Amino acid sequence: MIRHVSPPTSEQLEAARRVIADYLVPTPTVTLSLRGRPALAKLESLQITGAFKIRGALSAIDAARREDPRGAVITSSAGNHGLGIAHAAALLGVPATVVVPANASAAKVKKLRQYDIELIQFGSSYDDAQRRALELAESRDIRYISPFNDTNVIAGQATVFDEMLMQAPDLEHIVVSVGGGGLISGVLMSREDHGRSDIRVTGVQPEESSAMYHVLRGANMAEIVHRPTIADGLAGGGDDGAVTNELIARNEVPLVLVEEIEIRRAVREVAESNGLVLEGSAAASYAAITANLVDDVTSRIGFIACGRNISHELFLALLQEPLA
Repeated sequence: MIRHVSPPTSEQLEAARRVIADYLVPTPTVTLSLRGRPALAKLESLQITGAFKIRGALSAIDAARREDPRGAVITSSAGNHGLGIAHAAALLGVPATVVVPANASAAKVKKLRQYDIELIQFGSSYDDAQRRALELAESRDIRYISPFNDTNVIAGQATVFDEMLMQAPDLEHIVVSVGGGGLISGVLMSREDHGRSDIRVTGVQPEESSAMYHVLRGANMAEIVHRPTIADGLAGGGDDGAVTNELIARNEVPLVLVEEIEIRRAVREVAESNGLVLEGSAAASYAAITANLVDDVTSRIGFIACGRNISHELFLALLQEPLA
């Protein structure tokens, strides 16, 4: 079933900015050295939940609460969006259910268990978790909040780029990790709202699980094969007909694919060279720049360090892998 969702309006973007300003502190944009090349990094890894997803969650739950102050919400997630929903629900006093795959990141599940939510582990993929969440939303008659295919979630994610533009107004090119496309859609909406079409946008997906890349080339979600990747927040399918697909296609955003070895190398390299802990989903953008997959060698380039929620065991294992 195709869920028809509209891009956020100016009013919805403003509502998202207000609630996020009320509850979140802006994250910094810093300059890193990527193998000797300066690059700007928006440190969403410093968010209280460890990832940017808290923004979209706050925006969506705030919108739901304004429509029905007593209403509960349900979501599906690979982990980070679920953490965002759990934290936003606690801040705004809304009951929440989070459905994640049974094999979701142990680090993210451990954090989810710290919240007063209904946590359900179901299936072996994000797609399985989403199907279950949608079934429960219908049977319980409660609002489903998609991690990406949701107007108010996209509005919330747009605030990442709002802040980055204020912190680095001379930015020329932004590289964004892409799963279902909520973050990059927010970037595109913010860029449009600020009249900054001069800034280039490039999307990055892991080669092992690259649904958006193939959907934009005519494939259906059901046809796409997914293999394991440490960029678990980008893994799995999206929605056929999602508004994020439309926004990426309409803006003619190029998508590049990063090999798994490059993502693994990037997690270690960014820790050793820049002192940052990034999960695979965030390291994918770092890897795209360092592996010269992004068609740009001269501009003032940046990326969104979108999350830090990596298990200690995986992080230690990656630190012991050779860089070469």
